Amino acid sequence: MDCGLWPVDQKMKFPSKLIEDAVGEFSKLPGIGQKTALRLVLHLLNQTPDKADKLGEAVIRMRQNIHYCQKCHNVSDAPMCTICSNPQRDATLVCVVENLRDVIAVENTNQFHGMYHVLGNVISPVDGIGPEDIKVDSLVERVQTDKVREVIMALSPTIEGDTTIFYIQRQLQPHGVRVTTIARGIAFGGELEYADELTLARSIANRLPYESYMINR
Repeated sequence: MDCGLWPVDQKMKFPSKLIEDAVGEFSKLPGIGQKTALRLVLHLLNQTPDKADKLGEAVIRMRQNIHYCQKCHNVSDAPMCTICSNPQRDATLVCVVENLRDVIAVENTNQFHGMYHVLGNVISPVDGIGPEDIKVDSLVERVQTDKVREVIMALSPTIEGDTTIFYIQRQLQPHGVRVTTIARGIAFGGELEYADELTLARSIANRLPYESYMINR
């Protein structure tokens, strides 16, 4: 929907500095351009003050009070996330993912009942991200202390993902834990979070030993 209020060239012109500042902040969000940011700002402007306040308060509370699970590094409302503190989950089965979005993607399949380990990044020398920038040391520690029997590498099938899997497998090798990877239902170069739930569920269910994965690559 085009608001039609102001001319839109490369830079919008605003009758209010307050609106301009709000549009500027919204447009910093991923996937939000100036037109979309303007629609969001105008929508909030048309709401009652209490509704706009609730949005602002929710964002502030999230940013100020969010925790990162001391065990798996997932986001949490408490020092330990609800998955790690759930006695119904299998603590000997750990699914390694890159970020929160991947945790949500795997959880939505309803096929995995183990634990997670969130790396926070994948190794990407081009982006200046090395092994020291991902949370591998705490994964090795978990394997040792929690008697983990299997580590599932659920990383996006990209060059960066494969490089990270290879590095982690080398770190875990001395500890004798079984390392598997999700099956090739996910196309190479695809992002895990965008896979449909059925494909992702099958990829987890039909996971491969790491050695077989490397042979099939």
